[in-house]
Amino acid sequence: MPENPTAAQPRNPYEFHLDEVTEPPRTAFGILRRIGPGMILSASIVGSGELIATTTLGAEVGYFALWIIALSCIIKPAVQSELGRYVIATGETGGEGLNRVPGPRFFGVNWIVWAWAIMTLLTFFQIGAMFGGVAWVLHQLVSAISVNAWVVLLMAATLAILLGGHYGRIEKLATVKVCLFTMLTFLCALIMMRQPQSFSWENLREGFSFQLPKDGLITAIAVFGITGVGASELFMYPYWCVEKGYARFAGRREAGGGWQVRARGWIRVMNVDILTSMVIYCVATAAFYMLGAGVLHPAGLVPKGMDMIPVLSKMYTETLGDWSLWLFYLGAIATLYGTIFAATAGNCRAFADMAGLLGGFKRDDYPARLKWVNRFTWVALLIPVCLFFVFQSPVNMVKAGGVAQAAMLPILAFGALYLRHKRLPTDVAPNRISTLALWVAALAIIVVVGYSLGRELWVSVLKPLGG
Repeated sequence: MPENPTAAQPRNPYEFHLDEVTEPPRTAFGILRRIGPGMILSASIVGSGELIATTTLGAEVGYFALWIIALSCIIKPAVQSELGRYVIATGETGGEGLNRVPGPRFFGVNWIVWAWAIMTLLTFFQIGAMFGGVAWVLHQLVSAISVNAWVVLLMAATLAILLGGHYGRIEKLATVKVCLFTMLTFLCALIMMRQPQSFSWENLREGFSFQLPKDGLITAIAVFGITGVGASELFMYPYWCVEKGYARFAGRREAGGGWQVRARGWIRVMNVDILTSMVIYCVATAAFYMLGAGVLHPAGLVPKGMDMIPVLSKMYTETLGDWSLWLFYLGAIATLYGTIFAATAGNCRAFADMAGLLGGFKRDDYPARLKWVNRFTWVALLIPVCLFFVFQSPVNMVKAGGVAQAAMLPILAFGALYLRHKRLPTDVAPNRISTLALWVAALAIIVVVGYSLGRELWVSVLKPLGG
C-alpha cells in the first residue's frame, strides 16, 4: 500500500489499517528488503558525532579513549530495541509510551518528554555547527558566496527537502548519504593502519585500558552521548519504525496466536535493522576516531573554531595524498548535510507528537500532525542557523549538544526499563538474554554518564570552591 495514496488525503501512518496487515518476511533477503529506519538513524549518527566530536577526541587524547567509542556503540542498541519493540507491540509512538512513565507532569506531559525537549533545544547547537561546516566547504568551492550566505542557502534547501516530505524520501536520501562517506573513511583508516608512525598494535592495547582521559574529559562525555545511538536517535527511532510500518504490518493486538506471530516477526525485522545500522556506524565511528588519534594527535592538530574542516581534512590528505582533499570536501558535505536533514526530520516528528500530547491536535488527525511537523521544521532550522551566526565555533557547539545528550541517556534507559517491565504486552516480551542485555546497558549508561559528569562537576566547580 503506498504511503501517500492521494496528495489531498495522505494515509495516517500512526493508525492501524486492516489492508496493511502483512506477514513478516522469513528469508534473509526478504528481511533486508524491509529494513530502513536504521539507515535514517545512521545518517543522523554519522555526522557531527563521528566527523567532529569523535575525531576531536582522538586528536586530543590519542588512542587512549578507544574503549569509550566501542562501549558507546555496542551497549545502546539494547535500549533502542526495547523502545522499538514497544511501539510495534502497542502502535503507540515513542513519546506516547514514555509519557506513561510515572513522575511529575507539566501541562499533562511527563518529565521525560520535557527533558527530551530541553535536550533537543541544546542539540540545536550541533545542527548549527553542521550548517557552519558544510557552508565553510562550499565557500572553498564557490568563494564568491560567503559562509553566512551559504548557511542561509542550505537552510532553504533543507526546507524544500523536508516540508511535506514523507518517510520514503527521507529513507532514500539517508541511505545514499550513509554509503557515500563511510566506506571512503574506512579505506583511509585501513591505509593509516599500514603506516607505523600512525598505528601500532600497542596503540590498540592502550585504547582498551578502560581509563577515563584526564584531558578532553568533556569531549569524551560528549562523544559517549552522541556516538553510536545518541539520546536524540533513541528518541527518534520509534517514530521511524512507526512510519516504516512495522506496527501497522503486525496489526492491532488481538487474542490468539496470529498477532503474536506477526508482531514477533516484525520485531525480528526491526532487530536486523538495528544490527545492520550498528555495523555501519561502528565501522564509521572507529575509523574516524583512529584517524583522529593516528593522524591528528601525533601532529598536535586539534579541530577548533572555523579551522575545524581544514584540520579534519588532514585525515585524508596525510593518508591518501593531497589529491584527496576534494574527496574529503565532498564527503564532509554529504556527511554533515545528511545529518542536518535526518536529525531535523526526526526531531520535528517528535516535537509534533509532543504538541499532540499537549492537546494541539487529536491523534487520528494526520493532516493536523503534518502541519505541526512543518511548523517545527521551520523552528528546528531557524534556531540552529541563528546559533551558528552568534557563536561561530562548530567544535564547541557540538560538545554542548553532546553533553546534553549524554545527560539524557540514563533517563531514556530508565524509561525503556519501565516500558519493558510495566507496559509491554507479555506475549511479545523479550527473552531473558535480551532483558539481561537491557539491564546491563541501562546500568552501564547510568554508571558511565553519572561518574563522568560527577567527576567533571567536582574538578571544574566543587573542588575550586573548596580551595
